[in-house]
Amino acid sequence: MNDKNREIDRGDLKQNLSEKFVWAIAYGSCIGWGAFILPGDWIKQSGPIASAIGIVIGALLMILIAVSYGALVERFPVSGGAFAFSYLSFGRYVSFFSSWFLTFGYVCVVALNATAFSLLIKFLLPNILNSGRLYTIAGWDVYITEIVIATVLLLVFMFIAIRGASVSGTLQYYFCIAMVIVVVLMFVGSFFGNNFSLSNLQPLASKELGWFNSIIMIVAIAPWAYVGFDNIPQTAEEFNFSPNKTFKLIVYSLLAAALTYVIMILYTGWLGTNNANFNGNLWLTGAETQTAFGYIGLGVLAIAIIMGIFTGLNGFLMSSSRLLFSMGRAGVMPKAFSKLHPKYKTPYVAIIFLVAITLIAPWLGRTALTWIVDMSSTGVSIAYFITCLSAAKLFSYNKQSNTYGPLYKTFAILGSIVSFIFLLLLLVPGSPASLSMPSYIALGSWLVIGLIFFVVRYPKLKNMNNDELSRLILNQSEREVKEMIYVNARDEGELPAISRVLLLYTFTSPSETRNDDF
Repeated sequence: MNDKNREIDRGDLKQNLSEKFVWAIAYGSCIGWGAFILPGDWIKQSGPIASAIGIVIGALLMILIAVSYGALVERFPVSGGAFAFSYLSFGRYVSFFSSWFLTFGYVCVVALNATAFSLLIKFLLPNILNSGRLYTIAGWDVYITEIVIATVLLLVFMFIAIRGASVSGTLQYYFCIAMVIVVVLMFVGSFFGNNFSLSNLQPLASKELGWFNSIIMIVAIAPWAYVGFDNIPQTAEEFNFSPNKTFKLIVYSLLAAALTYVIMILYTGWLGTNNANFNGNLWLTGAETQTAFGYIGLGVLAIAIIMGIFTGLNGFLMSSSRLLFSMGRAGVMPKAFSKLHPKYKTPYVAIIFLVAITLIAPWLGRTALTWIVDMSSTGVSIAYFITCLSAAKLFSYNKQSNTYGPLYKTFAILGSIVSFIFLLLLLVPGSPASLSMPSYIALGSWLVIGLIFFVVRYPKLKNMNNDELSRLILNQSEREVKEMIYVNARDEGELPAISRVLLLYTFTSPSETRNDDF
């Protein structure tokens, strides 16, 4: 091994994230603003009970996928999350596109939270924000006041993210605690609301769609509803605890998120969805809360939403910036993304770049929220699919393998199937949850931008030394990675033929397969 590769500076991040902070990052990111803004839309679409069932099924399916994430972090505790895992299994090119679409999904969520904050302020203070109209897009009036509020919020959280993971993690934890307290108070208080009645839950499912389609419509958005649990692997390099606790934290965050969604669906449902006064209301949960509890109740709900928005912004800025940082460090993306702040040791260039992109969203109006949700679901579903495939490829039924894990491999295969079904529901025209045309256009545009980045970086990426790339992404030498996966990696001749092919496929480029150094 040459000295150059031994002395590679990875620009390692500080290990200052505790278990409770990591759980808060995942849980808060999963919830965001959706649990408090969207229940009314889901109920109108599918009915309250069908929506609740769909949300629970979605959580169980996400846990199925999460097994692969937890297992991979435990066995391969490297930074970069999905980027590192896809590289480990499929090499540099697949990992690039998988991570590119995941970044897209994360950026969409950040944009959603910033835009949702403007909508909240507009609902609470309509006289102030309904001024300074600029234009109408897709039937929605866009006001300069909304844009200013969302922009300021994004800039504030940009500076918080730059200050460091310990600051972001601490804030995230207290945001989550405040949100949980408010949700519990609202749920208990709903039984004493002026318009509380279990009969308001009728119809339990959409009469037009029927039970099956009503549930499937909600299940299909699970990748978006629960995106955030995968923030945990993205920040693995900053853990100050054992990686084997990862799966537990992921499951706890998903179950807490599912419970929060169900509570808010039931809350919205039995407080008056049958009331004609609420038909066509832009924010059903808010209107019902105001009717049941007045402005005090609306103020309490607003606190929950603000906490959810803050946790979403904070969590996804952390995870998406770490993803870009890992890609920049590996040379897959421009090296500028790997630059760390001289004082705070955070990937500040990546953070600034991400915020710059999200600043576009407030100019698109509320209608764009639906488009962005669809795009986010697609981006993360691609990443889920590739990660589960990676786990299925890395874990083995062979007892002689260092990655022997029949249960992990089985769950990985099941997770791959589930992820692929999510993709079909989103991408196949005519499916219950197929993308709208604006979403297809935006997704295609992101792919084109990614292709441009890839073409620009391809010559350097192709010629990059395998050992150097392995060290930058996995913090392991080429030989160490092989030994981590296979018992007899020191003696390639003892490996099964399929394993030798896998090694060559994963760790070599076409131009390097002639070398005899491994």
